[in-house]
Amino acid sequence: MNKSELVAAIAAKSELSKKDAEKALNAFTESVSDQLKKGEKVQLVGFGTFEVIKRAARTGKNPQTGKAIKIPACKAPKFRAGKGLKDTVNAVKKKK
Repeated sequence: MNKSELVAAIAAKSELSKKDAEKALNAFTESVSDQLKKGEKVQLVGFGTFEVIKRAARTGKNPQTGKAIKIPACKAPKFRAGKGLKDTVNAVKKKK
């Protein structure tokens, strides 16, 4: 599912216009991004948690040359699925 398909699905379920659904989706993603940028986590009970993790500097290998390279420390966004989402996904798997 891409963004336009997601917007259409949100519009259909919420009885909003596609334009309003896209505004709502954009506001959601911007809000989550802003909180993560501040180092905060966003927890949606039953769905999941968005948070930032710190990755330490490490040594990797260039796959083409095999030469060792230094990978700098960085922050990365992470999503952890909540129980409700996990249960929903597993219930769908059982039906197939």
